[in-house]
Amino acid sequence: MDKQSIVDKIYQENLEILKFLTDKNEPSFTVQFNTIFTKTLLLSAASYFEYEICRMVQSFIEYKAQNDECIIAIVKQKAIDRQYHTYFDWTGKNANKFFSLFGNTFKEDRSKQVENDPKLKSAINSFIALGSERNKLVHQNFADCTVDKTAEEVYLLYQDAILFIDFLEIQFKRPINEQDSTSIEKQAKIETSIQR
Repeated sequence: MDKQSIVDKIYQENLEILKFLTDKNEPSFTVQFNTIFTKTLLLSAASYFEYEICRMVQSFIEYKAQNDECIIAIVKQKAIDRQYHTYFDWTGKNANKFFSLFGNTFKEDRSKQVENDPKLKSAINSFIALGSERNKLVHQNFADCTVDKTAEEVYLLYQDAILFIDFLEIQFKRPINEQDSTSIEKQAKIETSIQR
């Protein structure tokens, strides 16, 4: 992603506040603010990824279901809304559970791509690490829970994980942009039979 996301803006703006507190020689406020900053950044990054992935999945389903309202409604209610955190194995180190949701062929093809791309593998590890940290934060006592990473470390994980989001964007758009002739023929037959 070339453009800055809201996560990038949050990071930059809060860095300025942190610098201000450091420059004013306010160590207690700096430590307290840094703790809140790290938690906020972690939740912001994880929420951003959740939103993007759910958006992609829904667009993909809408395309595959040819915007059939009934199919989209049931899939949205039973497979998208409040289901995101079941998509991934947050204790693992890969996205195979997610890939398998779209069938064996999709999983095998994407797993091969990941295996042949060390940067993508690293991006998935960073994505899973952020999701795992997010789960600890929201399922434990948020106010008392400590994040074992600095805001900078969280931001670096986020920047690395963006490659995985970009990868998924391409994977979910590919069937739309690269329709094979059989699916075009199949669509033409359906339209012809409806007109009769």
